[in-house]
Amino acid sequence: MAVEAPGALIGAGRNADVYDIGGGRVLRRYRDGRDPRGVELQAQVMRHARAFGAPVPEVFEATGPDIIMERADGPTMLETLGRRPWSLRGQARLLARLHHLVHQVPAMPGLRTVGDDDDGDGHVLVHRDLHPLNVILTPTGPLIIDWEGAANAPAVYDVALTWAILGFSDVPDGGLKAVMIRSLQALFTRTFVRAAGPIDQTWRAMAVRHRLADPNTLPTERARLERFPHG
Repeated sequence: MAVEAPGALIGAGRNADVYDIGGGRVLRRYRDGRDPRGVELQAQVMRHARAFGAPVPEVFEATGPDIIMERADGPTMLETLGRRPWSLRGQARLLARLHHLVHQVPAMPGLRTVGDDDDGDGHVLVHRDLHPLNVILTPTGPLIIDWEGAANAPAVYDVALTWAILGFSDVPDGGLKAVMIRSLQALFTRTFVRAAGPIDQTWRAMAVRHRLADPNTLPTERARLERFPHG
């Protein structure tokens, strides 16, 4: 039976709400009617990643549309960048180190394989959405959240996807502020790729195609992506 949500709503995403249920735990409840088997698979992915040393919140239970997990207290990496822009290079290098830790996790049996058409040799666990909004900087270290898109693939595919998210994401404000933000965005992206790469043109194009196929990609972001060679 799904656990009721007795605590305060502390977060809401496109398809899930997060509640504080006390005892250092949160309840992540999906509200999009998805198959509970997909929720259980996400919980298994997080347990698999954590077992091999990736910094992932501990999962306690998965039932129906709910996952009960360790509460990750702290700002997101994106929030930290907003408050401390001088930490940009260090945060970009930290994001690269987090990719490295995730890619030390072996491919998970039963998880979908993406990225190419080979037999899976050289594949590892990949997050596929590992960007500053999905990193919580807790007092004891960073934790990676939102594993619903995880798959087995070459590590470079994950790095290329993050490059595409970082480099083409939307900047909402216009004028001089937008120019400054875009400049910082480009510096963060270059620093990340320098630390996590290299990424050749084939993987960049594959990542762009993936982003263009995502229905959640914003129109302005889509327009920028479409200008990148990806055929």
